[in-house]
Amino acid sequence: MLSELELRSIIEGSFLPKRCECTKAEDASLTIKVYDDLDRDRVHLEVKGINADRLDSSRAICNLITGLREDLKQSHGPALQKAAGRALY
Repeated sequence: MLSELELRSIIEGSFLPKRCECTKAEDASLTIKVYDDLDRDRVHLEVKGINADRLDSSRAICNLITGLREDLKQSHGPALQKAAGRALY
């Protein structure tokens, strides 16, 4: 299992050059925020309640990142906020 720091680094680095922030809550769930390209303080996508325990393989992490990228492609306009609802996140 990856450390919290390693997991954050992988997730945040996968969205470069966009600004991405991955935080872990007290209940061990993750919140991922991806910021807008032009206004780097405006959140473009926010997903809360991601079960960090399920990110136990490179495939699981890749599936999460792929799903988030798809959500980014589909969202145009104001910030998209989601609660983790997919099978993986």
